[in-house]
Amino acid sequence: MPIVSPSDSSHVLARARQVLALEADAIQKLSERLNDTFIRAVSMILASHGRAIVTGIGKSGHIARKIAATLASTGTPAFFVHPSEAGHGDLGMITAEDIVIALSYSGETDELVALIPHLKREGVAIIALTGKLNSSLAKAADVALDVSVSAEAGAFGLAPTTSTTTTLALGDALALALAELRGFSEQDFAKSHPGGSLGRRLLTRVSDVMRQGDALPKVRASHTLSEALVEISGKGMGMTAVLDDHEQVIGIFTDGDLRRCLEKNAALSTPVIELMHPNPRVISPDALAADAVLVMETPPKITQLLVVDEHHTLIGALHLHDLFRARIV
Repeated sequence: MPIVSPSDSSHVLARARQVLALEADAIQKLSERLNDTFIRAVSMILASHGRAIVTGIGKSGHIARKIAATLASTGTPAFFVHPSEAGHGDLGMITAEDIVIALSYSGETDELVALIPHLKREGVAIIALTGKLNSSLAKAADVALDVSVSAEAGAFGLAPTTSTTTTLALGDALALALAELRGFSEQDFAKSHPGGSLGRRLLTRVSDVMRQGDALPKVRASHTLSEALVEISGKGMGMTAVLDDHEQVIGIFTDGDLRRCLEKNAALSTPVIELMHPNPRVISPDALAADAVLVMETPPKITQLLVVDEHHTLIGALHLHDLFRARIV
């Protein structure tokens, strides 16, 4: 396998930095020339009762797929349509209420230009992302957004590189501007990403992961150290809740407390109420599981947390391991 020689390393790094600098400069220039045309595009999509249909071919097609995915995951219903497939039946997926976002740097891509009469006949609005504002696509579009660049990155300036970067960046700007105007929140994002880590953190409640019923370690205030020891050992949570006669939490007795009792040779007949920690940290079953992590990590850190209702009645318990299993931590 060829290996970059030490003598070539500096050249490789210089070329990579040149590419990044060129693309960063192109995005900066794109930002500086944003104007009311961008506002018109955002307004059109926001006012639409349909979907955003993103289309492009070649490298622009790859960027179009990403823009469609970003729009869809940030509150704007969208999907990608391949322009060649559109000409062979997929035009039926596009309605007059939709908006087509067409990507072509030259603005003369045959497959896209061929679709324009059909879209116009159906009354479909078109937003073009192009590097040529005098192109056929730009002239036919209701709004044309300029993604032009001074040069493509690379020795020959042939492969779409800088231009695809500016197009992708402008697509992100459209999606996130729309998301903010729609009041799209983290919770909304989580609903469309239930399988991701953010979805788990924002959708999983304490009640979804807590231990309850017979798995709950609990003793009465009148119970002894010996009985608390049996409960801790049997339930495997490293603690037991201490309750009054109304099932309300008045304290917690942990394996750490147990070790300290043994070091002091405390009698097994000692009432647990004399050995417990009063007023332990608790959490509501409706709280996010991620909030339980914050409660546990607040100094001094703990690994067990009691779950109570509005009357301070014990209804569940969490161990840090439960949150690990649920992949909240």
